Amino acid sequence: MKKTVLRKPKGFIDVYKHKPGKEQDRTHYCPGCGHGILHKLIAEAMEDLDIVDETIFISPVGCSVFAYYYFNTGNFQVPHGRAPAVATAVSRANPEKVVISYQGDGDLAAIGGNNILQAANRGENIAVFFVNNAIYGMTGGQMAPTTLEGQITTTTPYGRNLASDGYPIKMCEVLSQLTAPTYIERVSLHDAPNIRKTRSAVRKALQNAKERKGFQFVEVLSTCPSGWKMDAPACMTWVKENMVPLYPLGVFRDLGEEAKITVRPVPEMNPVAVWEKLGISSDKDIDFARGDVAEQYRKMSVRVAGFGGQGIMVTGQALASVALEYGYNVSWLPSYGPEMRGGTANCSVNIQDGTIGAAEAVKPNLVLAMNRPSLEKFESFIVPGGTLLYNSTLIEIEPKRQDISVFAVPLTGIADELGNTRVQSLVSVGAFAAITGLFKVDDVISLLPKLFKGKKQSIIELNARAVKAGFNYVKENF
Repeated sequence: MKKTVLRKPKGFIDVYKHKPGKEQDRTHYCPGCGHGILHKLIAEAMEDLDIVDETIFISPVGCSVFAYYYFNTGNFQVPHGRAPAVATAVSRANPEKVVISYQGDGDLAAIGGNNILQAANRGENIAVFFVNNAIYGMTGGQMAPTTLEGQITTTTPYGRNLASDGYPIKMCEVLSQLTAPTYIERVSLHDAPNIRKTRSAVRKALQNAKERKGFQFVEVLSTCPSGWKMDAPACMTWVKENMVPLYPLGVFRDLGEEAKITVRPVPEMNPVAVWEKLGISSDKDIDFARGDVAEQYRKMSVRVAGFGGQGIMVTGQALASVALEYGYNVSWLPSYGPEMRGGTANCSVNIQDGTIGAAEAVKPNLVLAMNRPSLEKFESFIVPGGTLLYNSTLIEIEPKRQDISVFAVPLTGIADELGNTRVQSLVSVGAFAAITGLFKVDDVISLLPKLFKGKKQSIIELNARAVKAGFNYVKENF
């Protein structure tokens, strides 16, 4: 005899873990919230469409961030409003996957308004589920772009005033004016018949995404008992009587069988070919031969740090530029405080033959510290067996690590002896070349006219002396 087995959809993680150490794992949404209903509809659809292992969730800031606790899929947790931008990158990098952007109204229609607009206009192959509860639910119940006229929130205690606060934004109506979207529908969760319609909309969006039929957008009218200060039944009635008249339910766009499968052109990855198409000379007239590099320096992850005005960014750019000429894959990622000159600054440089997975040097195998705060902060970041190159002119303390190679070089002092403190960045490059063996000093010097294009010959010659000075100091003292 056939049995009916009641279980969670395979789209859900088997056990919901709220926080490590909790005796009882539990769900996170407030009683009466619509997120739980929509989660279940999505999880069921993923299982029925056989896309659980092919789905990647994008979860931004807001109550939607909790999606990663629930769904048994790949997940990216992203900054507020940026889900469509990240979803675009994930979808283009993984065109065979189903990418879901799950967002609230404060996230999508406010700070992320331009992100969703541009993704829709490009027809990105993503399914967007937009939970509209007319309020900022997670952060305290403030007015959202979708808050109704007269609705009381923590930031509109007398109700939303159209004269001062503007009109509620109707996202389905806005996006339906664009040409690219394939499917746009507004549904609601306020009663059983509308939940069934929401179920159908979710499945249509995911089926289209599975078939790579471009941009799908499902707006879901939902409740927020905590933010609205109502019990769950009153919330359902409020949606029916107040939200539905303002946000009419229905299909705004459905191309159906006419929807085209999205095929993105493969980008041209050959830089020289791109330069030629743009009519730009690549200046690639130097063919550098690599030397015999020690094993620990064949895959470099470098953090250069100091204060603004020490040429931190120039040092990183110079390292990346020279490495590029040697044929390595490189990345350069700057990071600095609000004041460039005098403030803290650091940058990450990756140099390797393989694919660079992350631009930031989170676990560098070489740190170049130009001042004491940088040494104290980044020394602990270095991987065991890595290298520390620090500016002994300005750093009077000894490094604490015993499991790394240490090179104390008076980078600023050498620059001062050459007559210009600012060339300490190229002194650093010379020292780096001597330590790692990645670059030949003559090759670095031959590139200076390109690195300092438009500068006086005297400046180029001064920097050439700086490179040699840094290189020679290391060779003579270590």
